[in-house]
Amino acid sequence: MKSSVEKTNTSAKFSIEFDAKDFEPARIKALNRLARNIKVAGFREGKAPANIVEQHVDPNKLATETLDVLVRTTIPKVFNEEGLLPISTPHVDVIKFIPGESAEITITADIMPEVEFCDYESLKADYVKQTIVEADVDDVLNRIAESFAETEVVKRAAKEGDETVIDFTGKKDGVAFDGGSAKDFKLRLGSGQFIPGFEDGIIGHEVGDKFDLNLTFPEDYGNADLAGQKVVFEVLLKQVNEIKKPAIDDELAKKTGAFDTLDKLKADILKNLEEQAKRAADDRYKDALLDELVKGSKTEAPQTLVKEQMEMIRSDLLRNLNARKMQLETWLKNTRKTMEEWEKEVELAATNRVLSSIVVQKLGDELGIEIADEDVEEQLNLMRQSYAKSPEALKDLEDPRTKASIRNRMRVNAIMDKLVEINLPHAKKVDPKDLKPKAEKKSDKKADKKADKKSDKKADKKAKKSK
Repeated sequence: MKSSVEKTNTSAKFSIEFDAKDFEPARIKALNRLARNIKVAGFREGKAPANIVEQHVDPNKLATETLDVLVRTTIPKVFNEEGLLPISTPHVDVIKFIPGESAEITITADIMPEVEFCDYESLKADYVKQTIVEADVDDVLNRIAESFAETEVVKRAAKEGDETVIDFTGKKDGVAFDGGSAKDFKLRLGSGQFIPGFEDGIIGHEVGDKFDLNLTFPEDYGNADLAGQKVVFEVLLKQVNEIKKPAIDDELAKKTGAFDTLDKLKADILKNLEEQAKRAADDRYKDALLDELVKGSKTEAPQTLVKEQMEMIRSDLLRNLNARKMQLETWLKNTRKTMEEWEKEVELAATNRVLSSIVVQKLGDELGIEIADEDVEEQLNLMRQSYAKSPEALKDLEDPRTKASIRNRMRVNAIMDKLVEINLPHAKKVDPKDLKPKAEKKSDKKADKKADKKSDKKADKKAKKSK
């Protein structure tokens, strides 16, 4: 066999020539493979000698099988000899093939590119961790109290904090628009659930009142057809419920079913919030380190992998939109993007994913990080316990591809943990509020509020659970 290779940092193309002596070992293996499915009189199935099997095999089929064996055994050999790792399925082109005599083929594949690392031991990334204060604990306590609140129908004008029951119809230019109408809708005044002015417009009205609210949708509203548009909501106030929260005391703590005093409940909330803050800080720091590592290192993203990631991103979005019964064109319109702009965003995101994966994997090689078989098996055992009642899931766990995926995920986690260990000692420790500009954008406030609610909900939920 003769071979030569042309390679770039992201791909390799082998040109290979086989002669007669290369075919014989492959022919024997091909015969043994074909013998498994051939019945020969006087022999058990699959047990006939190769020379006997050959008499019962179509020569063209044997020739094709021989070349297949030859190619399959050659692919790993040529890549190993060059010290290259294929990261896409090798593509084979047969240039010439004379059965038993000679063949010429080319093998092309994307390869794991080389990475020129920056100084990964001195990455400039801040460790941003929120300091939990008494007000944070009080916020959670208030939400717990609200979860045990009771409502009482009242005969008075609605005020902020009340729960109201309303019918409403939203109209633009006199025509009702989609999603702008409901009956017997329960709305907590002051919740910020509706566009600005809607909830304030209900305050002061009494049961039975019918009134119009002349409002304007925000310029950045998600639906492009309504963004910045003037509309009228026709509202009927049908009921006003006063929400009565229990006192925040030992009795409230007992209602959670896990604590007998308010102090113990507070201590548990504080512990949960601090754990959440640390996990969030660790995740942010890992993301920041990875960003710095990828930006500072030099490598290339193989186009095959970029295209695969682009397809995954597209599929994920289309699946999400389908679940919401929304067309891609509608989504693009609502987000004020053209198809071309979105495709560029998808390509950029896919490229970043690929670059991040390559840099992390190469760093693992650099640091000598590998995952032991027993560690993978331990993780698999934990998953088997979790899926004990799902035969299908248990079967998937035995798939070699699943095991490989678990090993890879464990390795990536180990690599990032090591990167944190190396850089955390010299990282600047900052509080999130120190990073916010004085003139804070409304959109940023909304994002912060949403993130805070999400983390606090977890604390609420855990506090309510019995130990």
